[in-house]
Amino acid sequence: QIGERNSRDPDLAWADINATAITRIDVFAAREMGAAGALERTRATLGRADCPYWLHLDVDVLDQTMMPAVDSPGSPGIDLDDLIAILSSLAADRRCIGMDMTIFDPDLDPTGELALLLVSLLERVVRPA
Repeated sequence: QIGERNSRDPDLAWADINATAITRIDVFAAREMGAAGALERTRATLGRADCPYWLHLDVDVLDQTMMPAVDSPGSPGIDLDDLIAILSSLAADRRCIGMDMTIFDPDLDPTGELALLLVSLLERVVRPA
């Protein structure tokens, strides 16, 4: 799990997730280590698992200034270019069997501008430059 922003708040931290073996990189650590560091840690975890995986993207991982059309907007968020670098690398791995994107609320995007941002994000993930 990469990008969760409430895990350091004892009132919001999820005890059920804390009790699992899920490797987590919260947004603060992800921003500090950058895309390369987050990828290195994620690849190490995936290497130990050695099985197919699915990418799940909640778009509220982006900062609310960039993506306010979500059910849980917040700050800070993962930088867009870092998110694309992480996702495109993970999506290109032969073990990646698919990806979904959730949390976007089109009712909060009356102009469609944010939907276009997400389409561009996906294009950059599946067809990196």
